[in-house]
Amino acid sequence: MTSPALSPSSITVFGADWCRDCVRTKRQLDQLGIEFEYIDLVADPAAADVAREISGRTNIPVVVYPDSSHHVEPSNADVEAKLRELALI
Repeated sequence: MTSPALSPSSITVFGADWCRDCVRTKRQLDQLGIEFEYIDLVADPAAADVAREISGRTNIPVVVYPDSSHHVEPSNADVEAKLRELALI
């Protein structure tokens, strides 16, 4: 079992293409020009365990930020506020 490596200097999004919130969050990051690693939990089911360990929940998306904080099912406003706090936008 391989676990995705979380980079301390980037954003990682755990999600699935069938998840509307995941699609929305990916679109928001793309529109803001934010680079991120997307981990597709359908393609890599073992990564769901990693996402659950991070968040303590089974909800997606799980967005992990460079400061090691995370959001679960964040709104666009939540993501934008965090990106501003980290001076990424």
